[in-house]
Amino acid sequence: MEISSQVHLPYPREQVYRTYRDRLPELVAWMPNVRAIDLKERSEQPHTLDMVLIWHGGGEIPAAARALLSEAMLSWTDYSHWDDRDYSTQWRIAPHAFTEAVDCQGKNHFIAAPEGTIITSRGHLRIDPQHIHGVPGFLAGMIARAVEDYLGQQIEPNFQQLATSVAAFLAAANPPP
Repeated sequence: MEISSQVHLPYPREQVYRTYRDRLPELVAWMPNVRAIDLKERSEQPHTLDMVLIWHGGGEIPAAARALLSEAMLSWTDYSHWDDRDYSTQWRIAPHAFTEAVDCQGKNHFIAAPEGTIITSRGHLRIDPQHIHGVPGFLAGMIARAVEDYLGQQIEPNFQQLATSVAAFLAAANPPP
């Protein structure tokens, strides 16, 4: 499944880019679907940054329902490579459940626009049914397609929600005079 999203934020590119790159853990208060973002690794070089973040989802899931889902089903690791020269990031998401079955990766570009910043996200999500263990082979393909469809429907709105969260964060940090 192909992933494609585009959002516009009414803030300068440098400010938007740096907020995404450097301040994601601070944005949890503005992200209802996320309980926490933990920085695991950060390696900065001239013009680039490699980062590993652990996301803990399930913020809007009732506690009783969360008790039935494992932490692995609600968490993922985000591997990102940021390039300051072209305001882009290459990312790969590894869920903590069915890790070997899921391939989700892509690239975001932060583009200066007359009235702010346009963020384009392009990538793909693929689930390999041969790597879904504990399920009969004839069901694995159906499960993979269903999960891919479900996750695919969640990813683009999550990109939109993240942009909304960044805008709320920036508005709170820079209230109008």
